[in-house]
Amino acid sequence: MAKTKEITSKNFVMAYGEIIELEEHRIKWLARLVYSSQFELIVAFVILVNAVCLALLTMPDIDSSVRETLNQLDTYALFIYLGELMIRLVSYGKKPWNFFRQGWNIFDFSIVVLSFGLFSGNTIILRLLRIFRLVRIFRFLPEVRVLTSSIVRSLPPLLSVAVLIFLALFIYGMAGVYIFGEQLPESWGNITLALTSLFILLTLENFPTYLEEALETSPWALPFFLSYIFVVVFTVLNVLIGIVLNSMDEAREENREKKRQIKELDEIVHEVDDITSDGKVTEDEIARLRKQLRLMEAILHEGKKRKMK
Repeated sequence: MAKTKEITSKNFVMAYGEIIELEEHRIKWLARLVYSSQFELIVAFVILVNAVCLALLTMPDIDSSVRETLNQLDTYALFIYLGELMIRLVSYGKKPWNFFRQGWNIFDFSIVVLSFGLFSGNTIILRLLRIFRLVRIFRFLPEVRVLTSSIVRSLPPLLSVAVLIFLALFIYGMAGVYIFGEQLPESWGNITLALTSLFILLTLENFPTYLEEALETSPWALPFFLSYIFVVVFTVLNVLIGIVLNSMDEAREENREKKRQIKELDEIVHEVDDITSDGKVTEDEIARLRKQLRLMEAILHEGKKRKMK
């Protein structure tokens, strides 16, 4: 029964809003450390301090001694990121390559490693890498994870709608060249200029100006612009917004389901711990332990299936 308790309390952690099962090859105590809320808060605090330092470094009239201090703090933050990365990598024990199976781990590793002198001669790239290091704060924000998940979900239908929008813009662009090209060459002289004008009109910026100029050159201006506004701007763009909102609803529902599973798993762990706390287990308690283990396996299996979709 000691083995049963070890399985329920040491082989998984709850982090980033998910149930993370710790494989046998991982160093359990170190993995639980890097997934702990205290460790995450320390890293998040360093990222925020680093962000403040980078913001102050953009001030043109900052004192040279203050600038030097801020640069030193930025360097210290980079070494802290490196230490955090090494701890997380070592926590994978005998199979460190499994560290690179998660997207955030690959992102963190790439940004930190590239920051160490590989682009020392290119100041712009180094500054961009400094900024990208701050993106790591997203790992600790549940709502940002939901938003990211919704964006990923919406990509396939968004690509289909993007093709539709491009075809609509191309058709209207060619029509604009034929109707207004000779009289308004600066806005409709060729397909490139026409597409640029139509893209600006997607935001309805300068719409009265474009419409007024076109009305002076062709009687087709009014049906052209009205149909474009209603078909492309109002209808198609609202479809895009609907796709994103639907994906966000699905991501929030999935997040609620994860929270429910975490709560159920936590209750199972507490019940198992209560059963085994006295060191004596009856036949009835053994049956209850087996039932709780089956429930736990079902929850973990469901979580894995969702992650693979």
